[in-house]
Amino acid sequence: MIRQRLQQRRLRHGREPAELNITAFMNLMVILVPFLLITAVFSRMAILELNLPGAAEQTAEPEKTLRLEVIVRDDTLVVGDGQRVLRVIDRTEEGEHDYAELSSLLQLIKRENPDITEASILLEPDTDYDTLVQVMDTVRMVRVPDPDEPGRDMNAELFPDIALGDAPGNGDAS
Repeated sequence: MIRQRLQQRRLRHGREPAELNITAFMNLMVILVPFLLITAVFSRMAILELNLPGAAEQTAEPEKTLRLEVIVRDDTLVVGDGQRVLRVIDRTEEGEHDYAELSSLLQLIKRENPDITEASILLEPDTDYDTLVQVMDTVRMVRVPDPDEPGRDMNAELFPDIALGDAPGNGDAS
């Protein structure tokens, strides 16, 4: 018995450490890395830059240019120029915001002020995300007939530089 234990000890000390077999892991990496690189190209995200007002902008004296504001309320869209309300757009008969009327008003404002690219969208706290996206898309661009290819539409820029903010209380016009 003692003799057997001594032989086992000698065998344990004489062994080399076991070699780690990572062949299966390397095969997985060879397949996984190119797959992730290929799919990363196809999953592009659209990023829209927003201009948030800063403290330095508030101290500067305001210019006499148009300061377009679209106030999104639960029941209306209020379009103003920073000083007064230009138009209040009520919901449609279906109960949705009237984005078509908003678009036509913004096109009229753009024709009168072609050099203005900035607009502020002021939201009530409970405004849902879909409404925000629809208003942003309506303020940013409009679909117009393509003059080069009849029957096709193209995007025309309205006010692409958008700033977001909180809507003033109902008593305030803009």
